[in-house]
Amino acid sequence: MSWLHNPLTGPQGGAELVITPITHDIGGLRVRRALPHAKRRMVGPFVFLDHIGPAFMEPGHGLDVRPHPHIGLATITYLMQGRIFHRDTLGSAQEIRPGEINWMTAGRGIAHSERSPEDTRQSGQPMLGIQSWVALPKEAEETAPGFFHHEGATLPQLEDGGIVARIIAGSAYGETSPVKVFSGTLYVDASLAAGASLPLPGEHEERSVQIVAGEVEIAGERFGEGQLLIFRPGDAITVRAMTDSRLMLLGGAPLDGPRHIWWNFVSSSTERIEQAKQDWQNRRFGLVPGDEQEFIPLPEAKPAGA
Repeated sequence: MSWLHNPLTGPQGGAELVITPITHDIGGLRVRRALPHAKRRMVGPFVFLDHIGPAFMEPGHGLDVRPHPHIGLATITYLMQGRIFHRDTLGSAQEIRPGEINWMTAGRGIAHSERSPEDTRQSGQPMLGIQSWVALPKEAEETAPGFFHHEGATLPQLEDGGIVARIIAGSAYGETSPVKVFSGTLYVDASLAAGASLPLPGEHEERSVQIVAGEVEIAGERFGEGQLLIFRPGDAITVRAMTDSRLMLLGGAPLDGPRHIWWNFVSSSTERIEQAKQDWQNRRFGLVPGDEQEFIPLPEAKPAGA
């Protein structure tokens, strides 16, 4: 049986909710933020989703996300074009390249920075990718922080009839990524040639599709670049590419209750977020080795979109 088989039966479903992201600036790069959204705070464990680019950083310019803190979540950086250099308070220093995974578990607290490598500041570089956060289950919110880098060749990749699907995290289509996750997770990078059809995995309760590039059709409706499409649990969903397209499939099991998000802090407890604010103001997260001179101050008010 083909890995493209969708075990869900019944009529094909369509999008329950279509989110058109708002645009933000992160360290000199404009990004489109689909989650959190007023109509949907999370999909599975995903509580934050930034679509980076497509953009070109001109020579003499670069990405400069100064050291900043996180609690209660894991960040996932996944690039399709461009390179970013990550440093954190654990002493990690890692360049991330297209097709690789940087998974940083914040747990009880970590700070990190993301900047353009020096050589790309001179030459310029295209940028395209997805920055996402997954909230940790309550029992793991205070876990020890950690940083894990996975080369692209270690991630399962499936190919069939104009479709290439890479399992970034969690499980899909009978394959499981080596990336450690804390709850049921769906995270797939799928490239579709024009005319190809991709059924969404049926084993995950909450599912969505971020259209990174191209145009697709689902149940007679067309959708384009930048939109996040969220589907009803249990519906059989097939995505047909009208043009060559690039999609991120994301979702998983519903989280164990709502999460509060304030700036870069995610928690099931508002009191824990207040503690994190004080910890960052009083510099208790520690310094980022190799990037000790700068940091992002705590916002005076709740950040827009949080």
